[in-house]
Amino acid sequence: MIGFYRQLRETLEKGEGDVYTETILRGQHAGEKRILSGNDPETGPSTAKENGKDVFRERIGRPAKLIICGAGHVSIPIIKMGKMLGFTVTVLEDRPKFADNARAAGADRVICEPFEDALEKIPGDSDSWFVIVTRGHRYDRICLEQILHKAGAYVGMMGSRRRVAIVKDQLEESGIARETLDEVHAPIGLKIGAETPEEIAVSVMAEIIQVKNSRQKGGGYSGEMMEALTAEEERRKVLATIISRKGSAPRSVGTKMLIFEDGRTVDTIGGGCVEREIIRKALLMMHSGQPAFQICRVDMSADAAEDEGMVCGGVVEVMMELV
Repeated sequence: MIGFYRQLRETLEKGEGDVYTETILRGQHAGEKRILSGNDPETGPSTAKENGKDVFRERIGRPAKLIICGAGHVSIPIIKMGKMLGFTVTVLEDRPKFADNARAAGADRVICEPFEDALEKIPGDSDSWFVIVTRGHRYDRICLEQILHKAGAYVGMMGSRRRVAIVKDQLEESGIARETLDEVHAPIGLKIGAETPEEIAVSVMAEIIQVKNSRQKGGGYSGEMMEALTAEEERRKVLATIISRKGSAPRSVGTKMLIFEDGRTVDTIGGGCVEREIIRKALLMMHSGQPAFQICRVDMSADAAEDEGMVCGGVVEVMMELV
């Protein structure tokens, strides 16, 4: 099983297109897994029949990357919020002093070069989120033109409506389709009446969260979880993945949690009664010789839901794999 996750990690690190996994859920081959790649319009994780077998299929997202063009006053709180939300943050800035400010704010990577040169070092993929907050529309145009030739999950550009219109008109004249330009989130951010750099950063990150969560592309693995799944160690652990949900279950299909022998966990499937039950079953799998692959159904009755402060109950199915 560890070999599978090492192969998955290597595939994700190559960065060549979208990556999917399939797991057989029931029958003689329950628990068998495989890795697929390519593009598929069915982006959300789901269960289906394949060759007579129940299969759980999900797109495995890479760690989300926030690429910020510009390191001015608005960029600094965006960097900090991006890190707080789990993004790997890269900042492109051609002024050394401002590049230093981005480093001090916690950016994972800062490229201090002209924007056109810096962007050549950013390949882009479906987990890349581009934010353009430069100091002028000349730089906006340079950045936007190059970014629109890359794969990306989101492109947003700060500026007044007039400044945005000028940049879009210039790029349309250079040959970029108006339909492509209209997909850019500009002016960037949700309309919350933001004024200060911090308020603008909130509106930008809120819009990114809104776009990200609307796509329902699946959970994937956090960096900490992938490290634990591929580590050279003898400790047993159980990987729990939500494969279906009904009612007011707290987390979406594809959400994952890793449970260790001592009860320690990495990430969460929502807390409360669901998580407690899954941890209990995981510990039994590791200590009582139960099957190494199970589908666990947790029914949150009205009484249990009320105890957890929920409006109504729900039902989740959780795939549990001994690693």
